[in-house]
Amino acid sequence: MPSAEHSLGTDFVVENICRLNPDILAQHCHRILSYLQGKTKGVDSAEICDTFQRAGVTLDHESLQSIVRFLLLSFRSAGKSELSADDFVSRLEEGSKKWSKASLQVLHNLWREHGGSVQVQQATQDLLSAGRLVDMQWKLGMAVSSDTCRSLNSPFVTILLKIAEPTGQISQTAFEMTVPQFQNFHKQMKELAAVMETI
Repeated sequence: MPSAEHSLGTDFVVENICRLNPDILAQHCHRILSYLQGKTKGVDSAEICDTFQRAGVTLDHESLQSIVRFLLLSFRSAGKSELSADDFVSRLEEGSKKWSKASLQVLHNLWREHGGSVQVQQATQDLLSAGRLVDMQWKLGMAVSSDTCRSLNSPFVTILLKIAEPTGQISQTAFEMTVPQFQNFHKQMKELAAVMETI
């Protein structure tokens, strides 16, 4: 589990998990488990947080992300340790005395159903620890003012990359390029794709 110690941080996250309706908890645990079983490319914490808020969960964004991280680490740790559903719940209870019976029952049922396939996937995933590109978006813009750029009114390309980290979190990275840099980047990506097709 993320921490076997009795810490205030763990207790705070557990209290927030227990504030969730069991159906909402189960729905979002399914997303996390789907990732850990290799069925999805990652866990989009921002998307889950938006869903929580639309469902009326009144927790701040950081608390919701802490819940996602805690559950992800708990399930991953249980998979690597090859825990049964009963052992998984026992470890959770050792980590915090703040668990509600309803929340533990949801986690027990989900782990009983999906734990075996998570364990198999975790063994495989240990061999592959590189991040994966999930999505790439780009848009063309025009610089009209800048503190550092001397030549304004020149076009630029903004690129947004979504990368599924080995931890399961999806991170976003944005950067800008001049049009010639973007054309060179496009050429290099095409060459890389051609090489990958031969492998």
